[in-house]
Amino acid sequence: MLGIAIQLAISWLLLWWFERANLSPLGLMPSRQRAVDFLVFFLVSAAFCASGFGLKMLIAKQQWVLNPAATGLGLLDGARWTLVSVLFEELIFRGALFYILIKKLGATRATWISAASFGVYHWFSQGSWGNPGAMAVTFIITGAMGLVLAYGYVKANSLYVPIAIHLGWNLVQQNVFSVGPIGNHLFIEVLPRPEVTVSYAAFWFMQLFSLIGVLAVNYVLLRMKKPAS
Repeated sequence: MLGIAIQLAISWLLLWWFERANLSPLGLMPSRQRAVDFLVFFLVSAAFCASGFGLKMLIAKQQWVLNPAATGLGLLDGARWTLVSVLFEELIFRGALFYILIKKLGATRATWISAASFGVYHWFSQGSWGNPGAMAVTFIITGAMGLVLAYGYVKANSLYVPIAIHLGWNLVQQNVFSVGPIGNHLFIEVLPRPEVTVSYAAFWFMQLFSLIGVLAVNYVLLRMKKPAS
């Protein structure tokens, strides 16, 4: 957590230098409304991420079983790692720099810049740099998520919403179903995967439902949300 503390210190310096503000623009002070927002957007994102794995089990007959090597401390450490990585990315892409961009360029331009930067960042964090096809897919998927996350900050005037969306997705993907950079955690996939023939429609539905769903539903919920004062 030392890294997060350093990020917050740098954020304070940036906000003071450019806007003569403290950390209040990040909207980190807890409140009842922010707690409700966090819970709603976290659960929506976690549910859609889980639905993607459910469809793989239903359509592609893939299987996940409880990891026999999992321990309570290991699961807690994995959750801590995921939380820290989410906070790290949110403070970079939806934190002080994003707030300063909003003040200088307006919310729309700042949102697009934040989303594009988020997409480019994942070329390196996900190892797709150098593979044009993978770079394009990574940019589209993570850039689209970046748009929703940035829009969440704009509507809520707080990092609680983008953190909730980001954390809900990552916790289920990485810590529940062990897909990602932190190894095996609660469930592990049974390999080799079964060979199953499905229609193109079923294949693309299985691949895209959870991603499009999490983006669309969170966007609609944000559109319905009254802008924070």
